[in-house]
Amino acid sequence: MSCKLLICLTGLSQYNTWLWFKEKSNTLNPDAGVERGWKCYRMCSLEHEVAAIRDFELRLIRCTLSPSQPSNPRHEFESLDGIINDLLNSIERGNYIEALTFQPSSTLVFQLGNDSPPLDTVDRFYSELVDRAESFIRDASSNAAEHARRVTLVLCIAVAAFLGFNQYNFTGPLKVAELPRCPLPLDGGDECVEWDNWARNQLMSAGSDLLGKFRNLQYIVFAKMLLMRIKDLSPEVRSLSWWLARVLLLQQRILDERSSSLFDLLHVYMGEALQHFGTLEQVEGYWDADLRDGESLVIVSMLHLETGIMEYAYGRVDSCRMHFESAEMAAGLQLSVTGVLGFRTVHQAEPKAQMVLVTNTSSSNNADNCPLIGTGIQTRDSNNGDLHQSETSEASDVLRIPKLLENVDDSNTRSQGMENGAHVTPSLTAMQQAVILAHCLLIEKSSRHDELQRWDMAPYIEAIDSQRLLYFTIRCLCDILRIRWESSRSRTKERALLMMDNLVKQIYESSPAIAERVAFSYAVYMPSIPALRKEYGLLLVRCGLIGEAMKEFEDLELWDNLIYCYSLLEKKATAVELIRKRLSERPNDPRLWCSLGDTTTNDACYEKALEVSNNRSARAKRSLARSAYNRGDYETSKILWESAMSMNSMYPDGWFALGAAALKARDIEKALDAFTRAVQLDPENGEAWNNIACLHMIKKKNKEAFVAFKEALKFKRNSWQLWENYSNVAVDVGNISQALEGIQMVLDMTNKKRVDIELLERITREVEKRLSTSDVSPLTTDNKPKTDQFCIVDSGSENQEQVSGASVAGRSRETEQLLFLLGKVLQQIVKSGTGSGPDVWGLYAKWHRINGDLIMCSEALLKQVRSLQGSDTWNDRDRFKKFAKASLELCHVYVEISSSTGSIKQLFTAEMHLKNVIRQAQCFSDTEEFRDLQACYDEVKVKLQSNSMSS
Repeated sequence: MSCKLLICLTGLSQYNTWLWFKEKSNTLNPDAGVERGWKCYRMCSLEHEVAAIRDFELRLIRCTLSPSQPSNPRHEFESLDGIINDLLNSIERGNYIEALTFQPSSTLVFQLGNDSPPLDTVDRFYSELVDRAESFIRDASSNAAEHARRVTLVLCIAVAAFLGFNQYNFTGPLKVAELPRCPLPLDGGDECVEWDNWARNQLMSAGSDLLGKFRNLQYIVFAKMLLMRIKDLSPEVRSLSWWLARVLLLQQRILDERSSSLFDLLHVYMGEALQHFGTLEQVEGYWDADLRDGESLVIVSMLHLETGIMEYAYGRVDSCRMHFESAEMAAGLQLSVTGVLGFRTVHQAEPKAQMVLVTNTSSSNNADNCPLIGTGIQTRDSNNGDLHQSETSEASDVLRIPKLLENVDDSNTRSQGMENGAHVTPSLTAMQQAVILAHCLLIEKSSRHDELQRWDMAPYIEAIDSQRLLYFTIRCLCDILRIRWESSRSRTKERALLMMDNLVKQIYESSPAIAERVAFSYAVYMPSIPALRKEYGLLLVRCGLIGEAMKEFEDLELWDNLIYCYSLLEKKATAVELIRKRLSERPNDPRLWCSLGDTTTNDACYEKALEVSNNRSARAKRSLARSAYNRGDYETSKILWESAMSMNSMYPDGWFALGAAALKARDIEKALDAFTRAVQLDPENGEAWNNIACLHMIKKKNKEAFVAFKEALKFKRNSWQLWENYSNVAVDVGNISQALEGIQMVLDMTNKKRVDIELLERITREVEKRLSTSDVSPLTTDNKPKTDQFCIVDSGSENQEQVSGASVAGRSRETEQLLFLLGKVLQQIVKSGTGSGPDVWGLYAKWHRINGDLIMCSEALLKQVRSLQGSDTWNDRDRFKKFAKASLELCHVYVEISSSTGSIKQLFTAEMHLKNVIRQAQCFSDTEEFRDLQACYDEVKVKLQSNSMSS
């Protein structure tokens, strides 16, 4: 007998099922009928129970896919299944209060009716609840099916608490019956206020303050505690990992900063979820016949979208892109952007190119996605769905969706198209719409935050805006992205403000219902209600409506933003008075103490914040660390930063500040480690890359410093100091071309005023060294100017062709290029005149000598001599030595020119110059330089005498 036949007999009782198997087994083999019947019955009964439990899991997942209607009436013969079914029915209707206060489940799991947990301390109360839930599950450990069924019951309770928190802090509506402060049917009285503070501290223990004022915090804490406890008790309930990852991600999204502890947990549990449901085969293998048409691909796509959103929240662009692409593939979608002529404004006369999103849907996958049907769908032409679109459209002459011209020739047709025919993207499923909005997040994270970034996102926003049928959360996120885009443009800022006002009001309205709003709420990056209202307040400030913004910030308890508004109004004292008033009401709120400390610059406020938070306030420690750094106590600052970062290591600015404090405290290793952690979290931190490079220079690790400088220059290209340091390190590692490129950048940024002579000397010596070690023929000393000699040019490709005159045989192409670049730099310095001192003229002469042009070399040396010559030369011994050295080199070049050309003109010039120098330098006759000048003078006289005798 096939065990699968029993799945079709779900209406039979257990006894009738056993009789049916007994009869069939006797027919096949009368001798072993009873034994075989029981064996087959037990095996198929277990399979049936497992399938029923997995069906409960699927119904929970479906609550976030689409609005679900209660199903599966209660089975009287299975009491526990009936309780789970009733809980699921309440959750599917969006009645989370009913699910949490359902007496049979609370009595069975938490024993609330008989022996309620003690209410003396909140921590003890919730620990006792979780312990009772664990005991309830462990009591059935001998029966695998019963054990999994009990885990599923506790999972339903946790999900109900989690979705209740999600309703009042993310999706709305808020104009409905409020949730009790405690997630279970208990009368906590006034103690619940302190219990909310406990829940807030539990969430903030992840190392960050809350983003704003959130409601019903006990619900998410209770859900997290339950799921964390039962996670390891029942590995066969695979969707546990997915729900736990959702809870942790939602906790991260209500925090003001990234949490390292949540990051580690999220990667573990989201990774487990991907292992269980990451592919089509895994989903179909787990739920099999319970799946609806096309539901498996929707589940796969949603999981990858949620994983991508998690990576987006932590700034991991590559992983985010990978998961979004997987979701796009599972949704049967291919996206590309093209250009089409169209009209952007109402009064535009001529069509211009408009970016349009092209959506290609796969025919094989198109049917596998859930269609947009049901009560949860909002239409653009309905009163509920358009956010008063006609009203907002009148606020600007810029069209929300451009009117496109596609094969339209005559003016009448074009006018009609302008009137009615905006380009509409083909109808898309809800999952495909969510994938398109996910691409907007990817653009936002992977490109610079400028006006061009918003225009890159525009085709995706307009593609969703053109859809007639949208889920509530998808439409809200689309409007939020449009508001952010249009608020940055003067012509559409008024419309953006009006849209934001309508959107905030819509969150509070009672329609659509709760169950309809939760659909796809985890597949899109919908901001929390406090975050949305904060964004609304910031938009009000930019529009000059500071009074209205202050009401929002005060209601959300965003004290820092409120203080900023009071500072704009020059009423800082009023802000201090308001915070002190709130502290009298809530003296144990560490955020208030930190805000007071920021306003009054009093370290005692931060210490009080640490005291009331049981030393858990990372913000207070960071503020104390900054204060210690500002007063010069770098060792204390370093210790405080280390303590703060141990609480939350995902704060990139903190690692940079720790590195700065450690550097001031002479702790090089600690500073290097801190700056390295900073760039790991924020790879675009150019200052941190620069500091890493400088620390490697201190440690004489030139190769590592060179790599770090290259990374720093990607983000700090306008710092001439950075380019100069980069050039020095490039010479140390032997990369002369990069060093010359850096010098060129310094010259351009400083208008030729910043010249590092020592660096140029090092480069020149390196070039000479490479020439001396290469197998080259002797340099030509032809004194005639060469027509193809390096010359000053303004720009163009000629620079690349006019590499120094006679290309000396044996030189490598790389050496020739280095000579060209060095000469180009020296030519610019000499031509500008601002930085052409004696040392520059000496280097310029040496470059000409390397190129074999002794005439130009002598002229450069002559200018060097003249720049060193003066009244101070004969009173300063060091200056005289430089002058004597330059003069000696000049005369040697004169002698060399005379020897190669046979002319005595250069010898007479040398004799005259040497005779004059010797006469004036009698006070330095004891120096070696003076004796060298005398010897050169004697040599020149001998050559002149020999030439006169031969003539």
